[in-house]
Amino acid sequence: MSEINTPEGISSQLGQCLKAARQARGLTLKQVAERTGMALSTLSKVENGLMSLTYDKLLQLTSGLQMEIAELFNPLVGRLDQDRPVTARRSISRAGQGQVIATRFYTYTYQCTDLIGKRMVPIVAEVRARSLEEFGPLLRHAGEEYFLVTSGRVAVHTEFYAPEILDAGDGIYLDSTMGHAYLNAGDEPARGVCLCTSEAPDLYDQLRRIASRDSPAGD
Repeated sequence: MSEINTPEGISSQLGQCLKAARQARGLTLKQVAERTGMALSTLSKVENGLMSLTYDKLLQLTSGLQMEIAELFNPLVGRLDQDRPVTARRSISRAGQGQVIATRFYTYTYQCTDLIGKRMVPIVAEVRARSLEEFGPLLRHAGEEYFLVTSGRVAVHTEFYAPEILDAGDGIYLDSTMGHAYLNAGDEPARGVCLCTSEAPDLYDQLRRIASRDSPAGD
């Protein structure tokens, strides 16, 4: 049995927390149903305190919404970031500074490498590969990213969309778990700034390992 009836207080709390979590993500009940594969009527009953869920359904719900299960029993859990103490961390990247990984087809210069545990990894990139054959396998890693072209033209290839051409000043935001590649689509050098973000604590190491696979020294 997927759903269970529980004491009114527990059902009411779960419903309130589900509603708070849904609204915090700007989702409708229909969108929650689509993301989780759960019936819209079931979700409506839960939000209204008329029904609770078994553990497997709670996991299905939280997995679909990419949230911690604790948030369904304490709405403050989803807002912990707002209450985090100010760390006052900062790092300045001067022109020409950064950790460089260079190959025949691209050069990545990682910025602000003195900070550890960053949620965002900023990279200055020069793209030289002009074909997928040169570039190699599409890149995939945790999180999401934004790539802003600063000079030249860049062709963005992804596994689910037709290629797009970006000129200087154009940018693209994409799901980094989707296969993707940036290629030089012009006659001049193509450069850009890429911002990668993820909840994974080892994102920086993941990105360096991926970039290093084609470096001459296999760094």
